[in-house]
Amino acid sequence: MIETIKTTPYTDQKMGTAGLRKKTKIAMQENYIENFLQSIFNTIPNLENKSFLVGGDGRFYNSVVIQKIIKIASANNVKKLLIAKDGLVSTPAGSHIILKNHLDGAFVLSASHNPGGIDGDFGIKYATSSGGQCQPDESKAIQEEALKIKEYKISNCQDIDLSKTRTTQCENTIIEIIDPYVDYIKLMESIFDFKKIKELLSSDFRFVFDAMNGVTGPYAKKMFEETLNAPKGTVINATPLEDFGGLHPDPNLIYAKHLVDLMYSESAPDFAAANDGDGDRNMILGKSFFVSPSDCLAILTDNYKLIPAYKNGIYGVAKSAATSMAVKKVADALNLGFYEVPTGWKYFINLMDSNRISFCGEESFGTGASHIREKDGIWATLFWLNIIAEKRQSIKDIALSHWKKYGRNYYLRNDFENIPQNVADKLMEDLENSLPSLINQNFSGYIVSDAYPFIYNDPVDKTSTKNGLVVHFTDGSRIVYRLSGTGTSGATLRTYIERYETNNLLEAPETMLEELSKVSRQISKVTELTGKAKPDIIT
Repeated sequence: MIETIKTTPYTDQKMGTAGLRKKTKIAMQENYIENFLQSIFNTIPNLENKSFLVGGDGRFYNSVVIQKIIKIASANNVKKLLIAKDGLVSTPAGSHIILKNHLDGAFVLSASHNPGGIDGDFGIKYATSSGGQCQPDESKAIQEEALKIKEYKISNCQDIDLSKTRTTQCENTIIEIIDPYVDYIKLMESIFDFKKIKELLSSDFRFVFDAMNGVTGPYAKKMFEETLNAPKGTVINATPLEDFGGLHPDPNLIYAKHLVDLMYSESAPDFAAANDGDGDRNMILGKSFFVSPSDCLAILTDNYKLIPAYKNGIYGVAKSAATSMAVKKVADALNLGFYEVPTGWKYFINLMDSNRISFCGEESFGTGASHIREKDGIWATLFWLNIIAEKRQSIKDIALSHWKKYGRNYYLRNDFENIPQNVADKLMEDLENSLPSLINQNFSGYIVSDAYPFIYNDPVDKTSTKNGLVVHFTDGSRIVYRLSGTGTSGATLRTYIERYETNNLLEAPETMLEELSKVSRQISKVTELTGKAKPDIIT
């Protein structure tokens, strides 16, 4: 029943910040997925004692690859696979399943916030027993296997029906089809005050949750409409679709424009939230008001005592280097531990496991806590609902009160997309070499006070990671440059622009950061090197 298939390596299977992410048609090449899966299994000892979760966000090609995983895992003598019913599991719920069941890892089939369909993107997030993304040394070992692979093993067992919970078998591997929702809902109930949230959602308070045709649709229906008594129809775009219904399932001001238009209209509800394709990212909106991810992390941290699970205190907070400094002001005021890490959720895991932090977040619409080892869009939404239920204030009033207390870090991210990799690499190399010469230079009134590569020294495992370049100015402003690891074609230069303000608190970020954005392009020479006079995306 087990075959050994001869194959040849693909040279492009280097994992990014959260796994392997490729154009769907690339992933559909002969033996492409098989090679990658076998390469992972080749790095794991004693597979006969190992158990893994399998599921995904419902995008195109997931159902095919789930069957491949079952057959290749079985051929490699994996002890047990827990398969999410209908093949659907969100990234945060998957992390909880790993931790609760003491699994050795997971294969979550998602390209996260990237478009789906045969002309879209496909991805495999490989998680470990930590409940989160595999660490850089593990990614490196997998890539080394992928570059030398000569064969893979696969079983001939029949495809497994995933439509109902049950236990079956393929070769010696136990296959358990599980409900992916019930334990996650219980986890959220153990953190938040469901009674107060239910009272809020049963009142005249109007709330919209946009699942963007991704995997959190069924979770949100069960959570908000069935458990918390929100009116039917509260959850929109609730059915996971292979191409996300043509949506780009990235919850930001550009790709969730339909929700933004609603929230800036006369008929706007009181509160709205959106999740991305696999449920780890979130966007928070009030009436004619947007909460930036950086501010979101800061505001949640400042209000942690309102949440039952955190009322007795939290360990500390961490942010990615690219995220604004807003949460540091809160951490300093509350005497909380504070850490700044490279982009990539995996860098938070050691800090959580060693009880150094409870909350963490990234500017790329990701906020989470140590209840799991991934960012969590529904958790962030429930946190906001719990705050509103306690304070009975609007989103705008909550944010304005926070800015009056701490000041506002105006913030924008400028993305320059589809840059040839060699051009992007040269841009970053030239910029890094120029950093020492920038100090004390005056750029349109912005005087550089410091400039350096961001280097993170993990306090737990003592590893050192370089991730991005940072330029500070004498007035407290800041620019961070880095290349993104989440795209599937070319390179994306991301430029993060930040200015601190204590007086003008309700201006448009684009207005407040217009001159500093020009300075960021002048310093990086992005227009000169790429021909791009302005960013492709501003968020």
